[in-house]
Amino acid sequence: MFDAEKTKNEIIKWIRDYFDENGRDCNAVVGVSGGKDSSVVATLCAGALGKDRVIGVLLPQGDQHDINFSRELVSHLGIKHFIINIKDSVASLLISMKNGNLSANRQAIINIPARIRMTALYAVSATFNGRVANTCNYSEDWVGYSTKYGDSAGDFSPVSGLTVTEVKAVGRALGLPQKFIEKVPEDGLSGFSDEDNLGFTYDVLDRYIREGICEDAVVKEKIDRLHEINLHKLQLMPCFKISWNQ
Repeated sequence: MFDAEKTKNEIIKWIRDYFDENGRDCNAVVGVSGGKDSSVVATLCAGALGKDRVIGVLLPQGDQHDINFSRELVSHLGIKHFIINIKDSVASLLISMKNGNLSANRQAIINIPARIRMTALYAVSATFNGRVANTCNYSEDWVGYSTKYGDSAGDFSPVSGLTVTEVKAVGRALGLPQKFIEKVPEDGLSGFSDEDNLGFTYDVLDRYIREGICEDAVVKEKIDRLHEINLHKLQLMPCFKISWNQ
């Protein structure tokens, strides 16, 4: 029952309304990986604000084998873009940790680049009077496949209410070339795809999210477990509230 054309138009209006209320002269800053999420978000922003108010930021870590997807996307949209290589920043932090007698574990090594990328996006945003677009989708958020204060951050989030299946449908409604919509997402570290790392496909996950159907009991249990342990990523930071009636 998902209407991609209607949803596309509603998101474009929502982005316009957001900027009317939160920065009429501001630019949308989008981290561009060349994959479906960032491609769709950048295209939606260009449709809402005009290409002159969208800034794409390419954030490789050293040599990125698929960076041409990002280059082709910003060229396709005709938006201003910058390339900021985070390799030295990541290495510098890891060296500083080591000099402080602290060795980063695997989880820290995975999360550090995502958080440095978000720092870079906010640096560009501050420089160009911007608002940072969050490019997460509902499927990834559901199982916690994002980094807190990394790719899960941002000022506005156009597609976080859409599953992977729905993001792709909106991409087609936008007229995006198929290569951007169907690019296999990778974590950029292990060489494996997102689905390899998760242990199930987004098609299976999306059906479970929207219809509550998962025919594989083992996969269902894994999805439920991932959702439960990652709920903290979707909630506001818990804050202690002092009681003055003491």
